[in-house]
Formats: sequence, C-alpha cells, structure tokens
Amino acid sequence: MATDWLGSIVSINCGESLGVYQGRVSAVDQVSQTISLTRPFHNGVKCLVPEVTFRAGDITELKILEIPGPGDSRQCGDLQQMEMGIAGVGCQVGPSPNGTGKVLKKPISSSAPQNIPRRTDMKNQDIIISPQQQCSKSYMDRHVETLTQSKGFRRRHNSWSSSSRHPNQVTPKKSGLKNGQMKSKDDECFGDDIDEIPDTDFDFEGNLALFDKAAVFEEIETYERRSGTRSRGTPNEKPARYRHDENILESEPIVYRRIVVPQNANKEFCTDSGLVVPCVSYELHKKLLSVAEKHGLTLERRLEMTGVCASQMALSLLGGPNRLNPKNVHQRPTVALLCGPHVKGAQGISCGRHLSNHDVHVILFLPNFVKMLESITNELNLFSKTQGQQVSSVKDLPDTPVDLVINCLDCHENAFLRDQPWYKAVVDWANQNRAPVLSIDPPINEMEQGIDAKWSLALGLPLPLGERAGRVYLCDIGIPQKVFQEVGINYHSPFGCKFVIPLHST
Repeated sequence: MATDWLGSIVSINCGESLGVYQGRVSAVDQVSQTISLTRPFHNGVKCLVPEVTFRAGDITELKILEIPGPGDSRQCGDLQQMEMGIAGVGCQVGPSPNGTGKVLKKPISSSAPQNIPRRTDMKNQDIIISPQQQCSKSYMDRHVETLTQSKGFRRRHNSWSSSSRHPNQVTPKKSGLKNGQMKSKDDECFGDDIDEIPDTDFDFEGNLALFDKAAVFEEIETYERRSGTRSRGTPNEKPARYRHDENILESEPIVYRRIVVPQNANKEFCTDSGLVVPCVSYELHKKLLSVAEKHGLTLERRLEMTGVCASQMALSLLGGPNRLNPKNVHQRPTVALLCGPHVKGAQGISCGRHLSNHDVHVILFLPNFVKMLESITNELNLFSKTQGQQVSSVKDLPDTPVDLVINCLDCHENAFLRDQPWYKAVVDWANQNRAPVLSIDPPINEMEQGIDAKWSLALGLPLPLGERAGRVYLCDIGIPQKVFQEVGINYHSPFGCKFVIPLHST
C-alpha cells in the first residue's frame, strides 16, 4: 500500500514555477491525492516550515532517494545526510539469499555530526523485506514505475539496471576497485556537512590586509643578498622594459657615431636607431661620386639606383599596397614629374619610368632644348616605351591637383636656369597646385629652390639643406665602403635592411 512508502526520502520536481523539493514522506492521502514531506529542502535550501504538502497535479517528477526498512521510518541512511543536501546517497537493492524477499544494503554513517563518512570505512547491513511488504499499484507505485525508467535515477544508483521498470526487478550491485576508489573520492570531496558552511561571506580585503608585502619582499631581498644571489628588487622598483626590436642580452656598447668625415660638419642628422649621420659639403660629395665612377660605379648605374630608390619612396607616399592593388584600378594615382636639362633631370626621368612600370600615371615635363645630355637622351628613350606622358609646355600640365609632384628642376651648378621663362612658369604651377612635393637631390643652402618641398631625398650622404627642403630622407646608391675611405670618410652603413631611411635633425 501507499503507507509502505512512509519514511522514504524523495525528491519532488514541481516544474520551473515551484522548483524541486526534497524531504522524508510523512503522509500519503489517496483520496485527496496529496503527499506530505517533513523537514523539506527547497532547491537545496532548508525550508523554514517543518512540513509541506503537494497535490498530484503539481508534481511533474518524483524520485525516490532512500527506501525505508521494515518497522523503521529511517532505515535507509541517516536523516542528517538529507540535511547536508547529499541527494546521491541511496539504497542498494539486491536479491535475498533465501529468495523470499529483497535485501536492502545501506551504509551506516557515523553519528558524529562533524565526521565525514568514508565509503571504505562503512559496513553493510542486510535488512530482509518479506513479499507481503510489496506495494500495490497505488499512486506511489505509478510514480515509482516512472521514476525507475528515468535516466537520472539509473545514473544515481548503479544497483538499478538500464532495463528496470519496477523496484521488484533488481540486479546485483556492480563491484570493482576502480568504482570504489572513485566513490570514495566523491565522498571526500562532496561529503561535508552543509550546516558547517558559514553563512557570512569570506572577507578577502581583511585577510589581504594581514599580509605585509613590504616585509616579505624585504625578507627575500635580505636572504638573497646574504646568499649572494641576484636581488629581485623591491615592489617600488620598475622592471626594465624593452621594445620588440631590442636585444635583452648583454652585448658590446653601441657606437652611435660610426660615420666620421674629414672636416667638421656644420649640420648632423640621426636615424631612427640613433646613429649619427653628418652632412658633407658639396665639393666632398662631388669628389665621392667621381671616385666611385672611377672604380666602376658609372653614371648609368647611379641613375638606375637613384631611380629605384626614389620610385620606392614615391610609391610609399602614394599609399603603398593600400592604393596600388588590382582592386583599386579606378584610383590610379597621378604624378607630375618636373625635370630640367641636367643630370638631376635624368634621375627624375629614371624615377618616372619605374613609377610608370608600377601602374602610376606619370606626366613628365621637360623643356625643349636643341641638344640634350646623353644621359637624358637614354632615359627619355626608355621612358617612351612606357605608358607615361611627356609634355614640354606648362599648359599641358593638369589643371586639377595631382597626387604627388616630383621636383628635379634645380641643379647644384647651373643657377642661370632659374631666370628662364619656362622655369618660372613651372614653379608658379607647382606652387599653385595643392599636391605635396618630393625633391630629389635638392641644392644646398646657398642655392635655395623655388618650390617648397615636403620631403627631400639625399644621395649617399646628406648635404646641408635648408628649411624649405622639408623632411630629409637618405638613399643608398651603392657606393662601396672603401670608396668612402679613399676620400677620407670613415664610413659604416646606417641603412640596415632598408635602402631609404628617414633622417632627423639633432
């Protein structure tokens, strides 16, 4: 009958609105279809009321956690386990030796409230249940039959097989050293009494204040100083921070002045790494190029090297890979190249040829002369094979601003070109155009250029440029180190892995 289930510890799920209740069955009323639990727990928290009653319509799931023995309302397990919230401790059901009933094996826990029971220390006690105590198909039986089929009940009790449909169908308990060890570890981990857990929160700030960091660090520092090991420092010391390109290993001291010129330079620059790059006079620079040409660095090689470095810098100024890619053919940049009838103009034509090869729209301005230098003629012949456009009149230059203007009009020696009408017209056009200006090998202070530049590119070693030269860059044109030594310059390359580097005023 339903009264046989009195004293059982059950878990009743009443849905999301009411939650889950656990407790010992105190009354079952078949007429009113109600069930009462004493000393209940609601969602793992002990209820304030001593007893709660549920209607059959409110119950969505019922699980039996412990089954009582004959004549004992607390046969299977101690009620203290329920108060500790241990829902996974239940009865182990097995066959009776005489075959007349079922044997319920229950663990006998310690009566001391603070002792944690271990499964290895427990003894099994056999209780015989007669066949007359088998329950009928009452309200409780129907719920028990449903519960034994649930996946959660089979997972909690290994003594019930996966094919269980009723408490009468039992199988022997699976035994093994491995399972016993795992259950013993579970009891050690989750077997604490829930009443012993403090209700107040742990005071982290108060406990942290008890730790004297300064005293501990001082003790560590004193110990390391006495033992001879390297001190780790005090909390007030800041550790050294290194950049991603700096070496943390100890090495030889860095010599930042690795370029020494035979005469005192009136102006110096420095690189991003801090290396000092002194300026040289125009006479020393001209001598350096002459000695390099004598050793095989001809004008054609120097023009090609200058054109490559200048075009590489111009491509970076135009946007680099963000601007020059196949998906941006509609944003093809336009460059106005202003060249004069001299070697500096030939350097600009070489730069324009490389820019045109990289899909840049180049408009080359070069005035008409009866006789041109051989270097200019050769560069024009190569430039004509590209898609670049050559003009000789200022009227043919664009009326709208271009992306970049490259200035190669000025020369270090022929200052009379500044008085020519075509020169003044081109200077006026460049100053009225809003495009930024890049000057290649601009003249020195005494010969100020007519067009204000935003960037200037020096060759080999910088000249003492004026303020109108803008930001100065230095390019490597391939002069060997021994050529520098021959003209009296103690030289060590400041370029590193690049061919064009920025210079900063000191």
